[in-house]
Amino acid sequence: MKKLFLSVMLIAGFTCSAFAQKANVTKAKRDATADTPDFKSAVAAIEAALADPTTKDLAETWYTAGYVYNEMNSKEYKKELLKQPFDQEVAGSSIVKAFSYFQKAYDFDQKPNEKGKVKPQFSKDIKALLQTYYTDGQLIRYGSNLFDKKDFAGVVKAFDTYLAIPDFPAFKANELKKDSTYKMVKYYAAIASINAGDTVGSIKRLESLMNDNYETKNVYELLYQQYFAKKDTVKYMTILKEGFDKYPAEPFFLQNLINNFIYSGKNKEALEYLNQAIAKEPNVAQYHFVSGRLKEESKDYDGAKAAFEKAIQLKPDYAEAENAIARMYYNKAAAILQEANDIKDMALVKKKQDEAQSLFKESLPYFKKAYEMNPKDAELKGDLKRIYYRLQMNAEYEALNKE
Repeated sequence: MKKLFLSVMLIAGFTCSAFAQKANVTKAKRDATADTPDFKSAVAAIEAALADPTTKDLAETWYTAGYVYNEMNSKEYKKELLKQPFDQEVAGSSIVKAFSYFQKAYDFDQKPNEKGKVKPQFSKDIKALLQTYYTDGQLIRYGSNLFDKKDFAGVVKAFDTYLAIPDFPAFKANELKKDSTYKMVKYYAAIASINAGDTVGSIKRLESLMNDNYETKNVYELLYQQYFAKKDTVKYMTILKEGFDKYPAEPFFLQNLINNFIYSGKNKEALEYLNQAIAKEPNVAQYHFVSGRLKEESKDYDGAKAAFEKAIQLKPDYAEAENAIARMYYNKAAAILQEANDIKDMALVKKKQDEAQSLFKESLPYFKKAYEMNPKDAELKGDLKRIYYRLQMNAEYEALNKE
């Protein structure tokens, strides 16, 4: 008899608990929709119901949780529409929270009942609310506001919520269009992810943008930088090569390809890529300039000079190319003087010195021209002073010193 009594008490206790939690679901909705809403009370009530075993697996519980936060958003959004002061953080974060609850509610709502039939109660309302979130621009404004505040993790969360809506199972394929606004949000979600220091998340987002035809060049550049940060050589070299194929006239991809080849001691490969670039875009002055640098490194001085001169022909104000020719003459002269230090035959030494002096003189007009093109460049000024000093052009040296 005692055992029976205990069982009845346990059943009664369980029923009371279930009733209390269902009452919490009702209370949450009532508090959120009152003339003077008590959202603090509504949140406390629904959180209790979400944590209780008797109500945590019910579609209604999760739907009500989403509904409470939707009401919080509605209150602030009405103020915004009326041009009244409103709390954008509450408005935006409430949508983000509502979406996560509606996801769970929808999943539970699609489960078959005890008779094996699916009879959703809340899915239609959820779909309508999500469509509003996608079209009214609130999530985009909220994310932009967080961007201004440099809350990049918050930006990612807000924009990811927006981006998830068209793929929500309640919508048919292409029911909500992934238009240029969608692509823009996707792009800035990736930018925010980079700023948040999430390399893995950034790579995932950028890779999904590669075929979207939106800021594609920037996407490739950013993707290279993220793989470079991960030290994934294979990936970042692949991205550079793909970027170069797509944008042969853009120096970013070629320069980084060549820099990586040079850094790896692969000057031959660097020059091969450069020759491909010149064949595709023969009028890009910078390609000829870099070609000159590589040829100079290989001690092909005639080829280097020809490349630098071609760069100047294409870009008459190319101070770096003028300076490169000047330095090439200067360095050759300095090397000859170094060589003369080991010669004991004074007649031969004199010959070497004259040869060096002749090369120093050949460098002078190029140094002067480079400086005239960019007189604010301290390095170019220093080079010109050095050659004046070397050639004992004291008046010119002092005049340049006084500038």
